[in-house]
Amino acid sequence: MTRNIRVRTGLLGLFGASLLLTGCMGPTYGTDKTAGEQLVDDLGNAIMIQPGNDEAKKIRYQPRGKLVVPKDQTALVTPQDSVAGKDNPQWLESPEEMRERLRTEADENSDDPHYRSPLITQNATSRKLSTAEQTEAYREARRLQMGAYSDKRRYLSDPPVEYRKIPEEAQADLGEPEKQKERRRKKEAKAAKQGSSWWPF
Repeated sequence: MTRNIRVRTGLLGLFGASLLLTGCMGPTYGTDKTAGEQLVDDLGNAIMIQPGNDEAKKIRYQPRGKLVVPKDQTALVTPQDSVAGKDNPQWLESPEEMRERLRTEADENSDDPHYRSPLITQNATSRKLSTAEQTEAYREARRLQMGAYSDKRRYLSDPPVEYRKIPEEAQADLGEPEKQKERRRKKEAKAAKQGSSWWPF
């Protein structure tokens, strides 16, 4: 009796599992066939021998519309010349080209005593600087080079001026004296040794 019940229960379980599996069919991906059905159809079409249908393989093109031609073809506007080119007289001269032109011009006028090259007079001042002014100018340039300036932002990478200002309480605070630091370090080292004296290594 118990064996019959087990067999019936097993058959009922198999039937229920098959019903559940029929509901879990594969995705159709926008077509009316599942992946399994499509695979079977593809294999059947590959194996099936049938005469080739050339008409079905031909691509049907839609007829292209005619070109729209203007009525008056004599009044067409001539295309504008490209402005972005070196042949354009208003084209801006690059710094490299200007430097090369000025050097060539200076070489051509090397024998002319009255010729003054713009390259020489570009950064020249009207008067000569004294030794103190030269030293100050050098120090200022060195400060700028090292980034040691706090009066204003000169580059985008510089932090804002208010971030560089030291608070008043920090200006008066000189920090912990070196003697106290040394005593504290020795005390911490001694305390660390006392805790690990039982460990031989």
